[in-house]
Amino acid sequence: MTLGRRDFLTLAATAALAPRRASAQAYPSRPVRIIVPFVPGGSTDVVARLFGQRLYASLGQQFYIENHGGAGGNIGMGMAASAPADGYTLLVISNSFIINPSLYAKVPYDAATDFAAVSLLATSPYMLSVHPSIPAQNLAEFVALVKANPGKYSYASSGRGTPGHLSGELFRLPLGLDLVHVPFNGGGPAIQATLAGHVPVSFNALPTGSPHVKEGKLRALAVMSRKRNAALPDVPTLAEAGFPGAEVDIMIGVLVRSGTPAPIVDLLHREIVKMTAQPDYASRLAALGLEPVANSPPEFDAILRAELPKWARVIGEAKIPKVD
Repeated sequence: MTLGRRDFLTLAATAALAPRRASAQAYPSRPVRIIVPFVPGGSTDVVARLFGQRLYASLGQQFYIENHGGAGGNIGMGMAASAPADGYTLLVISNSFIINPSLYAKVPYDAATDFAAVSLLATSPYMLSVHPSIPAQNLAEFVALVKANPGKYSYASSGRGTPGHLSGELFRLPLGLDLVHVPFNGGGPAIQATLAGHVPVSFNALPTGSPHVKEGKLRALAVMSRKRNAALPDVPTLAEAGFPGAEVDIMIGVLVRSGTPAPIVDLLHREIVKMTAQPDYASRLAALGLEPVANSPPEFDAILRAELPKWARVIGEAKIPKVD
């Protein structure tokens, strides 16, 4: 039998794709590591462990967590950036992935080229809350109060360059507010300082602040999201309060190395969609103050690419010095 040119090219293309298809179809044929670039116990770590457990239950292969904390997440993210593009190393990220390239003088990864997006797992908004001694009852009154008393009021965050700090800068810069930043070593100490009235304003993650709002120990003026949150349904969004444009969410998502076979990325995304539809999975996230997302790889990629210049601009306009 003689092959025509078209038949020959078709067979050649099929043969070239065969190893890639086989590897994707067999995936996962061995344990898969999930790098969490933070120490155990935080929201990113808890969500990553829940994610890994669901993948194990569905795919029948171990998905194990490796915590590599330090340098604001750069150590773990750098390790993931040097892993093979075979789908056997997953990276679970938070906001530091898109903040660090502008905050640090040097990072061990290229956020634009080293990774491929799989899906956003969960989000939760930041919120602007104040000590009850602050006379402002709503966001408009708060802005007027700060403008009338430049330099008098300060806000707490979990540290310089953290999402809480940058949320405060994103809010105050366009309004020209003279609101002093007071960094703490973690979200716990920051919220305690606001609860005690020492630093009466806080830009904090909703899971950290919402219990104190419900107890009346803090007054929430706005959630920094595009829609209200079920944990605090009576608290308006920034847009509803008349100050749109400073929306900030905690983002927890999954990446793989660039070049990972598309069928593997698609499989992981389908599994995330499947687990998100399970009521007990959603309730576990809700207990952490998080909402499941499960958007597509292109949708998640678009979010990351939009967030990178956004935080570069905030860090530049706020004149936050780079970390060596």
